[in-house]
Formats: sequence, C-alpha cells, structure tokens
Amino acid sequence: MRSVRAALVAQPLLVAALALLVVAGGFAARGGVSWYDAAHDESAAYATERDNALSAGEQSVQNLNTLDHNRLERGLDLWESSTTGELHSQLVSGRAKFEEQVKQAKTVSTAKVLSGAVTELDERAGRARVLIALRVTVRAPGSKATDKDSRMLGELTRTKGHWKLSALGQAPVGDTSAD
Repeated sequence: MRSVRAALVAQPLLVAALALLVVAGGFAARGGVSWYDAAHDESAAYATERDNALSAGEQSVQNLNTLDHNRLERGLDLWESSTTGELHSQLVSGRAKFEEQVKQAKTVSTAKVLSGAVTELDERAGRARVLIALRVTVRAPGSKATDKDSRMLGELTRTKGHWKLSALGQAPVGDTSAD
C-alpha cells in the first residue's frame, strides 16, 4: 500500500489525470441519462405532434382562402389535397359550379396567416382543432384590392400520418355591444 501512495505522491500529473478521468466519466454518464430521458419523453412527442397539427392547419386554412382565377384548376386541386372527410366531399361535389363563379368574377384572393393555435389535440383519435387568424386580400378587375381579417376554426384529421382539414368555419366574435 505504501508503494502506491508513494507513487501517487511522486506523480502529481497521474493523480490529476485520474481525477479528470473520473469527473469526465461522471459527466458522460449524466449526459447519456439526460439524452435517453429526452429521447423518450412523451411530452416532447406530444409537443411535436401539436406543432405538426398547427403547421398543417395554418397551411390548409391559407390554401382554402387563396385562389387565382388564372390558375383555378391548380388552386382547386390544392384545396382538395388539403382536405379530407365531409369537407373534401363538399369541395369535390361543388367544384364545377364554383369554377364557373370564379371564372365569371375573375377574382384573385390571397391569404396570409397572422397567428394560429391548437385548441384541442387527441393524438390517439387523430383529431385536432385549430384557431387561425388570417388576412384575406381580394382583387377583382376594375376594383381596388380589399383586405378582410377573419378568424377561422378548423378541425383536422390525421390521415396516413398527415394532418388534413376536415371541417372549417368562421370563429364566433364576442358581443361588442355596450351595456
């Protein structure tokens, strides 16, 4: 035992190296445990799914409020690819009549998402609800462009790993009358 002590006292660099090795091993072990915990954290997975639903909801609502009479077929195809369920069926069945109306009006509408939030998320059922605020600009021939801000409530359904809009409507606005 004395020879080991004597060797350690005589070799201070060896002692420092061993101490650093022990400390580094401790940090490596702690880092590995932290990484494993983060990789298997259900709240992180939930947050990722919420962000995916919000992104898809914002894009879908923007798609359904943007349409150019010059590129009508492309725009309506985008509407259909952004939707599922009853909303998709309604768009498909009313497409011909709507095409005719837009061609006559010769309008161009563009939407910009101002903000959005997921108000409900059920990962297991594959359903989410979003509230999206957007500004829609409509241009008609011979008229000045008009902007309209609105809030939309959308329901999303996960299909084949992707979120698609399955219902869309105006969000109710609170009563602004003075009492």
